[in-house]
Amino acid sequence: MVDPSKLRDVKVMIIDDSNTIRRSAEIFLVQAGCQVILAEDGFDALAKIADHQPKVIFCDIMMPRLDGYQTCSLIKKNARFKSTPVIMLSSKDGLFDRARGRMVGSDQYLTKPFTKESLLQTVATFAFPSASETP
Repeated sequence: MVDPSKLRDVKVMIIDDSNTIRRSAEIFLVQAGCQVILAEDGFDALAKIADHQPKVIFCDIMMPRLDGYQTCSLIKKNARFKSTPVIMLSSKDGLFDRARGRMVGSDQYLTKPFTKESLLQTVATFAFPSASETP
């Protein structure tokens, strides 16, 4: 179980073309005290990343215009955001999708629909990689 106080003020970006996914992630994260930046596609995200500098980014794979693989690749190619964790979001849980995500630099893969606990645990893992989960 993630201690929500650990996540207070952590900036998290959610990139997803589904309003439902963006809003549910936003609700879970805001309840935990995170600052949330929403983007409906890759272009929207790239325009917001420099201004908001999120600590963790969740990126849907299947999006119009600029898909999640392209978006992740562009984020990771930018020296300023190369070390920012990008977690791919997808309703597909195939080995090929996971491998392709790794090839473009993603740090993890979270299958939709995600639970509040899995989302918060992922944020905690990447926002504080050296912190242990012991109280």
